[in-house]
Amino acid sequence: MNERLVTGRRLGLAAALLGLTALAVPAHAQDAAKKNAPSKNADEKVVYSTYGAHNPPEFSNCEPKNCVAKREAGDPSDPVWPEHWSTRWTMYRVYNGYVENPPPYDGKPPAPLAEGKDYEASQGATYYDSTWTSADGKAKGAMMEHYVKRCLPIFPLSNQYTCSFVSLGNTAYFLTYPEDRPKGMPACCLFSDYNHPPRRDFIKHLPYSKGDSERLGGKVQGYSFWVSAKTGAPVQTGVSPVRTADGDIMFGYGFHSTATPDAADPKMEPYRHPQSFYFSGYPVEPANAPIVSQNFEGFSSAKPDPAQTWDQVARMCTGEVPRCQLFDPPDPQAQLTGTAAPAAIRTPRAPTWGDIRGR
Repeated sequence: MNERLVTGRRLGLAAALLGLTALAVPAHAQDAAKKNAPSKNADEKVVYSTYGAHNPPEFSNCEPKNCVAKREAGDPSDPVWPEHWSTRWTMYRVYNGYVENPPPYDGKPPAPLAEGKDYEASQGATYYDSTWTSADGKAKGAMMEHYVKRCLPIFPLSNQYTCSFVSLGNTAYFLTYPEDRPKGMPACCLFSDYNHPPRRDFIKHLPYSKGDSERLGGKVQGYSFWVSAKTGAPVQTGVSPVRTADGDIMFGYGFHSTATPDAADPKMEPYRHPQSFYFSGYPVEPANAPIVSQNFEGFSSAKPDPAQTWDQVARMCTGEVPRCQLFDPPDPQAQLTGTAAPAAIRTPRAPTWGDIRGR
């Protein structure tokens, strides 16, 4: 992948001292995290609760049980993704002023928030093809998210490195690159055994938020909810009021309200283009990402080139692929001394997406 923009900074201790495979679920987690964490047993499947977006409803504590959000009278119709698409985006990691200035954002976070003081901006791209099929015909659908110099900040780690998430059929991989790979991470690890690309109509799994939509004057259709990491159940529709301090986790997505032509195929019927993907990151150090927003730029139905995207899996994921430990990185002290830090002085771990309880 061509990498541009954003210069890297020195990796934090937690990321630099990773001495095991790569980055899944914590020794010093809170009780809820311990109960919900996927097993490290290589014979057991690692499946995360995704409310129907990446795997079937039975893996999530949805209401209703089919994980399809109820629409009210007056709600807009659900947008649908094109069969395949490509987009660049700017990712905003917001660490100050987010309670008073929640997403969705119309571009960069609004004033008085300032880059370098209240948020950090980085670049990336996403590629999607619902028509992709593996050579043996068993896996269908492909998606790749590529993060330049700043990885996805939802894990209890520094995110100051380049990474990619690739889903091929039901299997999801995590890739890192030699130019800034943290010490101890492999080039490839298995992120999940059941994490397929979202279906084109995935937005049906999220509740429509009138508040999110009105925040940008109706120019965007916003869909979001907050989920309890302890119960796995949704606790609030809409980003505001922000529930980060309550230990809850937010997922949101916005589409432009007006249908517009496709830049790659002007003959396509105009459609409502995606505007942003906004969500909770890991809210404290080392990631320090209470609120994250990926704002899309140049979204079009351009079909991704496999050689530049998911074909990387065949090149990088060779031999026995280790399971990731992203949600549960090894304790740095244990890596250095062979002895874990006493519980009394360990930094309490905030809830992560990996802690969300399923059914």
